[in-house]
Amino acid sequence: MVVEHIVKSSDMSSTHHARLRPFSGKTPCPSLEVDYDTWRSNVEFYFSDSTIPDKQVVRRIVESLLPPAVNVVKHLGPQSSPRDYLHALDSAYGTVDDADELFAAFLTTDAEPGEKASAYLHRLQSILSKVVKRNGIPASDADRQLLKQFCRGCFNNSLITHLQLSQLQKDAPPSFSELLLLVRTEEDKQAARSRRMKQHVGFHKAKVQSNNVNVYKSDTDERDVAAVAVKYNHNESTKKIQKQLAQLQAQLANLKASMDESSTKATSKGAKQKKPKEREPKTEAVLRGKKRPRAWYCFNCGEDGHIAPACPNEPNPEVVEAKRQELKEKQKLWDEQSKQDL
Repeated sequence: MVVEHIVKSSDMSSTHHARLRPFSGKTPCPSLEVDYDTWRSNVEFYFSDSTIPDKQVVRRIVESLLPPAVNVVKHLGPQSSPRDYLHALDSAYGTVDDADELFAAFLTTDAEPGEKASAYLHRLQSILSKVVKRNGIPASDADRQLLKQFCRGCFNNSLITHLQLSQLQKDAPPSFSELLLLVRTEEDKQAARSRRMKQHVGFHKAKVQSNNVNVYKSDTDERDVAAVAVKYNHNESTKKIQKQLAQLQAQLANLKASMDESSTKATSKGAKQKKPKEREPKTEAVLRGKKRPRAWYCFNCGEDGHIAPACPNEPNPEVVEAKRQELKEKQKLWDEQSKQDL
């Protein structure tokens, strides 16, 4: 009997000291208070407990109210029921929107950019609960409407597809708590997968290294030069070098043409002279002055004055092939002439 008395007295004392969160009705809501919907849901919890008498519920309501909200129920006495207090407070702070307007707002509520799916589901549930309280839709249809709007307004398609929410909507829609647990579990899986992927990619990410490119004079084919230029085509500094190279090559082609004309005129004047000059012996050092013919055209379009990486024209393989054959013939003649001179 002593133990039973102690247990009962402890239960009564714990019940007696439990209080509601304060509510004043001020806008914006102070940091130590709650909004009206949260406060009213706590009062509804006490209504569901049959062990708490109405007078005790009225006392807790009055103790939790602060001005100006307490002024709304000041005319009510301790003999009034808790429902009378809630009716007076609902008229001052409750939702006055029409049920159809609330349901229309619910159907047009979409997820905000960057909002988590679970947070969006909470927001939908709070709006839908108001619709049900205003008799906008029956309570039995709330779960189906919640899942339908969540699938329509949530932009995380991978989550909806993985959970097969569209199929659940057709079969048997889950309750709010079950749906929230499914969404939060899938969000946690996606977040863990994203963290693992970032760690893996960050661990194996190759470091960017810069290599110096040195240019040497050689008699290699223009294809090698074009291949090197294409390799570093995405580098801005290399693009500038390519433009400068194209300009220099155009100037070189013009200079070469002028030198050929001057050499042709000099040979024609020498042939007209009566006393031919003695032919100077051409050694290997002399032959180096006249280099082996090289390509003077673009490997893409066949025109002169630029190279393939800086070519603005469309490909023309026929012209390129014709000039390649001409280059081979010139190189063949140069090889034969150099052998005879040596």
